Amino acid sequence: MKQDPVPRLIFWELTKECNLNCIHCRAEAQSARFEGELSFEEIRRVTDDIASRYNPILVLTGGEPLYRGDVFRIASHARDRGLRTALATNGTLIDESISRNIKAAGIQRVSISLDGIEASSHDGFRGIPGSFGSALRGIAHLRNAGIEFQINTTISRRNVGEIQGIMNLAEQIGAKALHIFMLVPVGCGVEIAESDMISKDTYEEVLNWFYDKSKETSLELKATCAPHYYRIIRQRAREEGRSLSFETDGMNAVTRGCLAGTGVCFISHRGDVQPCGYLPLVAGNVRERSFVALWEEAPLFRELRDLENLTGKCGRCEYKTFCAGCRARAYHESGDYLSDEPYCVYLPARMRC
Repeated sequence: MKQDPVPRLIFWELTKECNLNCIHCRAEAQSARFEGELSFEEIRRVTDDIASRYNPILVLTGGEPLYRGDVFRIASHARDRGLRTALATNGTLIDESISRNIKAAGIQRVSISLDGIEASSHDGFRGIPGSFGSALRGIAHLRNAGIEFQINTTISRRNVGEIQGIMNLAEQIGAKALHIFMLVPVGCGVEIAESDMISKDTYEEVLNWFYDKSKETSLELKATCAPHYYRIIRQRAREEGRSLSFETDGMNAVTRGCLAGTGVCFISHRGDVQPCGYLPLVAGNVRERSFVALWEEAPLFRELRDLENLTGKCGRCEYKTFCAGCRARAYHESGDYLSDEPYCVYLPARMRC
């Protein structure tokens, strides 16, 4: 019998509280407190359940996870149970003391969002003047403490012309990796989808540029919410007359694009378990059922894991096992999370005249 896939990354929204006002925020975070957040005891119980069966990376996120007064206690408990942890933050609250606490809690990597090469572009995206400078100061504290960090950048029409500069900046400040995120219309992102999402053609150009840069930079590069990249790297490798391998292409050679419900999932601040943070469908709640049971038995996850369920172009595409299309963008576009990825220019071979 075929075994269920194991979770590789679990994004855990510890809180929706945040000090910024980002125009694209998935969580629709605010500075106010939100009712119903999982308590430390509930989080500890779920962490123990996860660790009893799996060994994923827990990405502690928000809102702004540093607003949780017990965030380091949560990370320390996960570490003590043998789990790896990462922290996804806007960086503005990190000072010397916070950076020491991050290191002491065993957090292995911190991701900080930079959406421009200067304050005028980044702060406009993040909604609060001074956030760019505060993020850079936070990064400096991480670097001084010897903590590994990566830069996350959400690509939109506002900053698509700055991505080379952002890559240069990431290299200059000593980042380990650069992860680019293609805007997904969820949360506040719905309001700016029409004005800020790049076109299909630009999407394709950016991902081909990203492939070219992967051969030049020392940064780890990852395209997130951009499953077409896993088609593109195979097309480009074939043009170059070579085969993909872990030695030459890293994880890109052995993973696929959309991992929602197959290698990735999301736990909300209230305990809802979703395929990913951008697909607002709930498989169940950890207050009512164990995480292990939800991961292994939830019908939503089982449906997403069977690529034969995909319809339209995605269902007929020869690259579906490598790409699978963004299920969140499909859901936003049509209300059907198994339908076409709407931001893909590729026409499958079976559909060509």
